[in-house]
Amino acid sequence: MEEIMTIETMIQQLASGMVISTEIFFLTLLFSLPLGLLVCFGRMSGFRPLRWLTSAYISVMRGTPLMLQLMVVYFGPYFFFGISITQGYSMIAVLIGFSLNYAAYFAEIYRGGIESMPVGQYEAAQILGYKKSQTFVHIILPQVIKRILPAVTNEVITLVKDTSLAFVLAVAEMFTIAKQIASSQTTMMPFVIAAVFYYVFNLLVAVVMDKIEKRLSYYR
Repeated sequence: MEEIMTIETMIQQLASGMVISTEIFFLTLLFSLPLGLLVCFGRMSGFRPLRWLTSAYISVMRGTPLMLQLMVVYFGPYFFFGISITQGYSMIAVLIGFSLNYAAYFAEIYRGGIESMPVGQYEAAQILGYKKSQTFVHIILPQVIKRILPAVTNEVITLVKDTSLAFVLAVAEMFTIAKQIASSQTTMMPFVIAAVFYYVFNLLVAVVMDKIEKRLSYYR
């Protein structure tokens, strides 16, 4: 007969899964934010093949489910190249899939922020003797970051919830553990606890992003 699990034990097990969810979250941001900027530059490039390629990439990433993308990244090496899939590849595939997906969304957010900047700022910087790279890094980028923070915050909060999709590749993050406990204990309590974990995590993210936005308020 299945032993009845206490709420404290459930919390401990779900907390261990939350560690994996947090790892997916931070590593995805670490890779997708700079990758998104590179994709943005490609999307705005005057070199047409590069612009078409990045546009197609963004279209595919935004137009297909993240769950499907994770499965393609995981099974693709075997079906396309005959490479054996190892057990440790699951987490790597999750990070690759998440990073590629979110980079596409961040790229469009970056592009919207950059294209919203007045042309006059570029012209003024040119008159002052700034190079294009200096103009972007020292004048344009700080203002763009301020403008896109609300949109980035929305994507970051969505990422917290999307970490639950890692179950597709058998990565034992918090939602996977919650389902396992709920199935074995025939109770909804693990889902309630998981919901609290997700909410608190998202609340912390929102508070941090709000503080960053206020710190940059002098760019108004």
